Amino acid sequence: MADPRGFITTPRETPQRRPVDVRIQDWREVYEPQSFEHLQKQAGRCMDCGIPFCHSGCPLGNLIPEWNDLIWRGDTQEAINRLHATNNFPEFTGRLCPAPCETACVVGINRDAVTIKQVELRTIEEAFSTGNVKPLIPDRLTGKTVAVIGSGPAGLAAAQQLTRAGHTVAVYERAAKIGGLLRYGIPEFKMEKHILDRRLEQMEKEGTRFRPGIDVGGELTGADLRRKYDAIVVAIGATKWRDLDIPGRDLNGVYQAMEFLPWGNKQALGEIDNPPINVAGKNVVILGGGDTGADCLGTSIRQGAASITQLEIMPRPSDERPASQPWPTYPMIYRVSSAHEETDNRLFAVSTEEFLGDGSGNLRAIRIVETKFVNGKFESVAGSQQEIPADFVFLAMGFTGPEQTPLLDQLEVNIDDRGNIVRDANFAANEDGVFIAGDAGRGQSLIVWAIAEGRSVASAVDRYLTGDTQLPSPIEPTTRQLMV
Repeated sequence: MADPRGFITTPRETPQRRPVDVRIQDWREVYEPQSFEHLQKQAGRCMDCGIPFCHSGCPLGNLIPEWNDLIWRGDTQEAINRLHATNNFPEFTGRLCPAPCETACVVGINRDAVTIKQVELRTIEEAFSTGNVKPLIPDRLTGKTVAVIGSGPAGLAAAQQLTRAGHTVAVYERAAKIGGLLRYGIPEFKMEKHILDRRLEQMEKEGTRFRPGIDVGGELTGADLRRKYDAIVVAIGATKWRDLDIPGRDLNGVYQAMEFLPWGNKQALGEIDNPPINVAGKNVVILGGGDTGADCLGTSIRQGAASITQLEIMPRPSDERPASQPWPTYPMIYRVSSAHEETDNRLFAVSTEEFLGDGSGNLRAIRIVETKFVNGKFESVAGSQQEIPADFVFLAMGFTGPEQTPLLDQLEVNIDDRGNIVRDANFAANEDGVFIAGDAGRGQSLIVWAIAEGRSVASAVDRYLTGDTQLPSPIEPTTRQLMV
């Protein structure tokens, strides 16, 4: 263990965020630097709890007490080895994961949990800064080839693991650059894209081949893939967005979040000066109170919106863990993101009834109504309607599964009632040699689950190609059967 009394003597402290009036003037990440000594003290709060429930809270099975202890002792080399043993991309999860490990932390029963996520992030950043993240080139090649379709966290994790096992792996991406939602959905102020690029550089040196800008299912068909590759991993995510079919949906100014956020990233990176969707000086309404809604909020602030209102149909969560969600489960509590620190005008328990136009086909306002949850459904509160001025509305209400692209028909995979691609306990689709990873088979989920599934599908593909595998699988077939 680390400091035997650390969790008693040292209070939980996370790094300071840059002042709001400073950070909204740029697109850089919001946190101030943290000294290594401060990090060590926080890692020292990890206690000898006997049964580390943080392991079960983390889908990757990260060896959290081990690398906390190593950081406290100053052994950064062995700490990154332990961290990389279970997680290909701790620099992604350390920035983007909601940290279910922390809500499962034993210290969190009656004190503030260990800052696991921050220790993870600083461990990998320390490793990059000291040159301790090196390409792991396989000793030999197997002669087997694998196509990975989709370059989000699941596809990248699968590709890196399979490359290291000696297979020749090509990652296909329809967008102009590799990264999926990591590149086009996550705003720069949450993760600067050079963080992604340096990991892709490592993967290229290991031997992974990247093929961006290719429409798989169009110019490259499923039949082409079958002829060229011994196995196919479909990791196309769950990008079919949930829509809102109410009057006025066709007005100019109503967009999906993922129609807006990529342009914000291009603007942040200086690739364009004036994006097609630009809310500067405009009234913005965001429908949806999750992470995607917060991303739209922070992007709108940096573009210079005149006003921003965020709506959520659910009631405001409590500040404390609800009795129905006891430790070590992940609780639905009231959370304040960095974007909410910058502007927080959230309305809870409201529903949108209509998008209102100006008579020329443009959005001018929305009509909302207060709601209450009765007998398992939402009911409107009589007489509670009101209008909110809106030049732009962004729908951030989640996703319903993978897009039904021609590729899925060409590969002849089955789709379940939820719209996800059917796979068995070994992540295999109904067609031989086709495997499904991440949100495409699981449905919309967390980045940490995507990486866990990518690592697990790599183990399954390696066994399929060679008859055996030494690749670890965070999600074992027996466990997955219980989950399903």
